Amino acid sequence: MSESSARYAVLFCCMGNICRSPSAEAVFRAAAEQSGMAAQLLIDSAGTHGYHAGEAPDARAQRHALRRGLDLAGLRARQVVAEDFARFDLIVAMDHDNLELLRQSCPPGMEHKLRLMMSFAPRAGIDIVPDPYYGGPEGFERVLDLLDLACAGLLGHVQAQLLLRRRESRPA
Repeated sequence: MSESSARYAVLFCCMGNICRSPSAEAVFRAAAEQSGMAAQLLIDSAGTHGYHAGEAPDARAQRHALRRGLDLAGLRARQVVAEDFARFDLIVAMDHDNLELLRQSCPPGMEHKLRLMMSFAPRAGIDIVPDPYYGGPEGFERVLDLLDLACAGLLGHVQAQLLLRRRESRPA
C-alpha cells in the first residue's frame, strides 16, 4: 500500500512557511493526536515561495504557539514542489494569494485538492488566515485562534474522507 493510500495527507501552505503554515501544521497535528488519528495522517507544511527554505519558524510564531503547548522548533521551512500535488490528498492555503499561486502550479486534474483553510470554519466570519508577520503579538494569537477553529472542521472533513476510503476499499 502506498503512503498516500495508507494515510490521508494534508499540506498547509502560506507564503514563506515560517508563520501561518507551520502553526497550522502544529495545531492540526495536536488535534489529530488528541483524537487518536495521528497514525492515519501525514501532515506537513510548505511555502509558495522559497524565501526562508531551511529556516525555523518565526520566533514570534514559536513563542505564541509554545504558550499553547505547541512546539514549532523542529520544523523547517520549505517551498512547495511539484511532487506535493501527487503526494498530498489536500493542500490547504492560508489566503487567496497563496491559493492562486498553488492553482497556477497545480497539475491538471488535481485542482480538487486545493482549499482555503478557513473554508473548514465557515462560522468564523473570515475567509483567510491573515498574515501576522508585519504586525504585533495580537496577530499571532489571532492566527492560532483561527487555526483552532479551522483545524476542528478540517479534522471532521478528514475523518469523513477516511471513512469513505474504507468503504470504497471493501470488497464488493
